[in-house]
Amino acid sequence: MKYCARCLYPENAKPTIIFDEEGVCSGCRYHESRQKLEVNWDERLKMLEKILDEARQMARTRGNSHDCIVPVSGGKDSHFQVWLLKKKYGMNPLLVTFNHAYNSPSGLRNLANLVERSGCDLVRYTAGVDSVRRVSRYMLEKVGDLTWHYHAGIRTLPFQIAVQYNIPLIVWGEHGFAELTGIVSLEDFVEFTRWTRKEHDMRGYEPTDLIGKGGITLGDVRPYIYPSDEEIERTEVRGIYLSNFVNWDAKSHAEAMIKEWNFAPVTYERERTFNLYAKIEDHANDVHDYLKYLKFGYGRATDDASMEIRHGRMTREEGIEMVRRYDANEPSSLGYYCNFFGIEERHFYDLVEPMRDPSIWARDKQGEWVPLDAADRHNIGPEEESARQKLSPDRALSEVNRHLYFNPVNPPLPSGISALDERPDTFKIF
Repeated sequence: MKYCARCLYPENAKPTIIFDEEGVCSGCRYHESRQKLEVNWDERLKMLEKILDEARQMARTRGNSHDCIVPVSGGKDSHFQVWLLKKKYGMNPLLVTFNHAYNSPSGLRNLANLVERSGCDLVRYTAGVDSVRRVSRYMLEKVGDLTWHYHAGIRTLPFQIAVQYNIPLIVWGEHGFAELTGIVSLEDFVEFTRWTRKEHDMRGYEPTDLIGKGGITLGDVRPYIYPSDEEIERTEVRGIYLSNFVNWDAKSHAEAMIKEWNFAPVTYERERTFNLYAKIEDHANDVHDYLKYLKFGYGRATDDASMEIRHGRMTREEGIEMVRRYDANEPSSLGYYCNFFGIEERHFYDLVEPMRDPSIWARDKQGEWVPLDAADRHNIGPEEESARQKLSPDRALSEVNRHLYFNPVNPPLPSGISALDERPDTFKIF
């Protein structure tokens, strides 16, 4: 397996990744392109202002008090998106949340905090737990994804609400796949499309494909049915990504939101990453991420370490230590979700077996699955030395960042709030 000479991504990273002649991956090159001096962020902010002005004017013409929609989960990106639009640009966003049921206590705490601090209206759709169980189990069995309904819900519900309330603009945060593996260029100014929703977020499945499978009914998948072309055209709704217009840095945004709006990281050591402020609202994320490891041989620690390496906040060696510490860990919540689905843990592993990428997994002489390669099995040679990112004085594992990144030498101080200080055993619907 080939690994990026700068970060830690393997050549089988999803959804796709390309290595150049210097051995550097497309995700690192995308990140590099964002740092170039020729990217005129002032000009891009003016473009954003123009889009927001148009949305504001359209809302006024329609007699609508809400000029845009912000899909929110309560995470640090949700806080930043709403804060930026409301405080800096004077917008009146309608917040839209798809409640997928698999909430963590810290996520519920932060969502309540966002609604309270922003003063914005919120529309929240809560999927019934029986429907969640049927859809989640079927997609686990079909494609190895127990969180398919999250992605379907949060990528669809905002458009249903936009059509219902006649709101012309939906504002997303970062383009996630671009940030991770460089699937698109900063110059593309990509916007949300129905095609990317289906192919990237929903693994090629429309909700109607699920009807009749595993007891799933039309009622179970109705929240995931996208509006018709005629409804979208009539509303003139478009979905933009703020990361095309704002120099995106999740860490600085999280720090700003901690200071401005009391967003709160967790203080306990997570089982699959050292990051304490991202994806903390999602209780099933550990199992979801573990599935990625079982299929492709890398997990969230690789994602998070690669981002820190690109920002110069972590060396390659430090990143590899994080991957060693977290990527292969079986999450303690696995048994809980197997019980929720009514399956044995052995069956869970049997389901994953045909989904394992043969370029990274094989059985040993005892019949156990073992990874054929890993980033830490490769010596750091001239190519990696040449590709090293210049180190920032802001080091991820330093004392000053102890509340953002778990370092066993400098663990975070407890907050005194159980939702933030204790790893939850179960998900919370409310």
